[in-house]
Amino acid sequence: MRRRVVALLLLVFAAMSLGTGLAAAQDGEAVGGTLRGPDREPVAGVTITVQQGGAEVGIAVSAADGTWQVPVPAPGNYDVVLDAATLPDGIVLREAEAGTLPGVTIRPGQQRTVLFPLVAAGEAPVDGGPAPPPAPAPGPGFGAVLAQLTVAGIKFGAIIAITAIGLSLIFGTTGLINFAHGELVTIGAVTAFVVNAGVIGPGTGLITAVLIAIVVGALLGAALERGLWRPLRTRGTGRIQLFIISIGLSLVLRNLVLVLFGSRPQPYPGYTIQEALVLGPVSITPRDLVITVLALLVLVATGFMLLRTRIGRAMRAVSDDRDLAEASGVDVGRVTLYVWTLGGGLAALGGVLFGLSEIVAWDMGFRLLLLMFAAVILGGLGSAFGAMAGGLLVGLVAQLSTAWFPVELQNAWALGVLILVLLVRPQGIFGRAQRIG
Repeated sequence: MRRRVVALLLLVFAAMSLGTGLAAAQDGEAVGGTLRGPDREPVAGVTITVQQGGAEVGIAVSAADGTWQVPVPAPGNYDVVLDAATLPDGIVLREAEAGTLPGVTIRPGQQRTVLFPLVAAGEAPVDGGPAPPPAPAPGPGFGAVLAQLTVAGIKFGAIIAITAIGLSLIFGTTGLINFAHGELVTIGAVTAFVVNAGVIGPGTGLITAVLIAIVVGALLGAALERGLWRPLRTRGTGRIQLFIISIGLSLVLRNLVLVLFGSRPQPYPGYTIQEALVLGPVSITPRDLVITVLALLVLVATGFMLLRTRIGRAMRAVSDDRDLAEASGVDVGRVTLYVWTLGGGLAALGGVLFGLSEIVAWDMGFRLLLLMFAAVILGGLGSAFGAMAGGLLVGLVAQLSTAWFPVELQNAWALGVLILVLLVRPQGIFGRAQRIG
């Protein structure tokens, strides 16, 4: 049965890949930022040009609040150039070479933020000044690039793992391939954005917004189980029919978010531009450092809960063998409700972290769903620890592949590893082999 599920999911991947590409094209990729002078006041009227292969892709002029944005036609690497001649009097670039940012990587659907360091005219040497401009700093070595991509892969993989745990446990306990799980990710990110930015009512701190988003995700997961999936299972609805219903639910929730949130991606206010911390060969912003550490701590805490608590052991027992667990006195209905609650809360948290790392968009969960399924299948269907391992592996492969191949292919290489692992171990990394016939 599980081999049939894997085959069905692999067939769905092709359609999801096409849908993801169309969604990314609809949202569009862009590069932008906010120009601020030495007194942190916005700098307006500055011209920024985006180029690729020497050809101009787009041009923008910073607005009164210092913001600017240039849409790009597709994911890839772009050169972002600031015209120093358009800077106001008394403001210059900190280094002459800082006006050109070569090879800025933009991933599918990403609204990339870049930073130009501006200082007062007397704080940096300029043409004709008393000191010559500094020599350009040498680029990072290949080892430093790999270290940087490894850190990025751990962050990305941990986010995938957090969102994939619930997806895997839900399949293990109910046999449902929940195509709408990505929308729980989106709803969590959007809820935190609405609360944090004060779209409805006064804004709150991000920590409070995250806690509210987790509660909303958990309650939504529990409501879907009690109000939709449990009645359908009680009536004997087949797994294929449930799968089709989950696709319909995904479409409804996704378009509902589109209507309420809008099609324009939005960053969390106050977390778009940060000075990077340099830790040896790796540079990382405080935001990304917190995301990485928090995501890993959540994975450790979830693993501890599954191994050491009574409800966690019950979840694993029902996921491993539902009938045997029920015969052993486990309240399967209650455990299933707990699984949906846990899965909804983790999905919402993963959505907030993904939105902080990238940007909040109406279809962000759908674009991440492909990698969530890959993590679940790679780790072993129904295994929470398999989903963790699979998510980390998928994230690492996706990011490390960009050291040799274009960024547009990063998800393709992650799915290529999935195929190779399934050829050697069809049940996944933590899955159990099952006798056929």
